Amino acid sequence: MTSQPQKSQLENKGIAITRPIDQAQKLTEMIVAHGGVPISFPLVKITVLHDYSAFNQTIELLNTFNWAIFISSNAVQNAMPRIIKHFGCIPRNLKFAAIGPVTALELTKFGVDYVLTPEGRFDSEAFLATHEMQAVDGQKIIIFRGEGGRELLANSLRARGAKIVFAESYQRTNPQSNCLLVEKFWGKNQLHAIVITSSEAMRYLLKMASNADWLKHIFICVNHARVAEPALALGLKVKVAEAQGDAAMLDLLKKTLA
Repeated sequence: MTSQPQKSQLENKGIAITRPIDQAQKLTEMIVAHGGVPISFPLVKITVLHDYSAFNQTIELLNTFNWAIFISSNAVQNAMPRIIKHFGCIPRNLKFAAIGPVTALELTKFGVDYVLTPEGRFDSEAFLATHEMQAVDGQKIIIFRGEGGRELLANSLRARGAKIVFAESYQRTNPQSNCLLVEKFWGKNQLHAIVITSSEAMRYLLKMASNADWLKHIFICVNHARVAEPALALGLKVKVAEAQGDAAMLDLLKKTLA
């Protein structure tokens, strides 16, 4: 008697991925490998700034700073080439830090030897808990990020006596005008979960969907409790991954949709 192949936990499950297209490939491939049906629905698009004059002026004094903190890999990709072009090399007296390992790895690609990162959790709160960020009184810290963003990190370091300067090197926009694409899949019973991995994407989704009934029936899978907060406040079905990264998100999807 021929045994039947084991059914995958994600078989025929439609999963909308809201990351920028170039950052969604790995998770997309993992979902496909486990029988799922990924639906590309990017809610964040990373683009260069229209004007880099403020950024260029900010990095003029980069050699005078003690720490450079990079919020994301996008910050690295959009800032480091400009820094190296301006100085001809990496400022050697500058200490580098990153919120998470992906961002840290991106920095090493530009020749940075050591990058301070938190352990276990990868967010502003965990970074602020590192030993190196406890005694920053009088130090100059430059934070590389996109336009806007959370102020927790900067405010906390200022409260510890640091002088903070922002260097914004990219912007985020929403490439979608409405939720008709994913709503159509839900109407055909082909959408079972939406992956959200940033606060910006969550805000865009909730604003576009408003109080749409279909959103109440879909699992929203996120990578951090902070990202979940606005959706939980609306009583939506939110699941939070146990860790950062694609593998943890895949595990969450399998547990949620099995």
